[in-house]
Amino acid sequence: MTPSPADRIIIALDVPTKEEGIALVGRLADARTFKVGLELFTAEGPALFRKLKALRKDIFLDLKLHDIPNTVAGAVRSAHRHGVQMMTLHTSGGREMMAKAAEAAKAAADAGTGPKPILLGVTVLTSLKGSDLEEVGMGSDVASQVLRLAGLAKAAGLDGVVCSPQEIEVLRKEYGRELAIVTPGIRPAWAAAQDQKRIMTPAEAVAKGADYLVIGRPITGAPSPNEAFLRIVEELDQSRP
Repeated sequence: MTPSPADRIIIALDVPTKEEGIALVGRLADARTFKVGLELFTAEGPALFRKLKALRKDIFLDLKLHDIPNTVAGAVRSAHRHGVQMMTLHTSGGREMMAKAAEAAKAAADAGTGPKPILLGVTVLTSLKGSDLEEVGMGSDVASQVLRLAGLAKAAGLDGVVCSPQEIEVLRKEYGRELAIVTPGIRPAWAAAQDQKRIMTPAEAVAKGADYLVIGRPITGAPSPNEAFLRIVEELDQSRP
């Protein structure tokens, strides 16, 4: 099922405290899904999840898990108990790690304790470019690396991948609709690029095949976050064929 324009947008809660995060959520009445990343989770832990659930918001837990298979599987089970809808793990952790995570997600859902969380494999961080990959011993072709890691994610049973907007088309060509694509590095034409090197506008990313868009400062840093959110929703709606 194709998400609506509003449901495509995941708001990045890139703030240091629970109080700031909840205040921001309160200014985004029309947004449904919020990303909790490493900084905020480390500061506040699962207590934040309870607040978000009380506000009837969905949680995208973006910790990019990368550890031995049993440890990652345990983290997936814990996230499921806290009602997390989507979560990320690093594809570079390998096929077995991802497969154990997928098995844990399915088993938790089969136990009747809630819907199966959507597991997303992080391919290449949007802050990296070819020369950065070379420095850590990988090939400099970002697209090839993304394709290889996405293939591992699919084989291991993950639901989708996280990639920069520049790799959406090559992934869709290779895997069709078999993998959901979540895309950070999204900036409306009226927002600055800031710290991500491989960026694209929301309408362009969706046109190329992205399912979900992670957007932070263009919305959260706006004078009226909800108005900025609705502006992007309108742009997406107008761009639909």
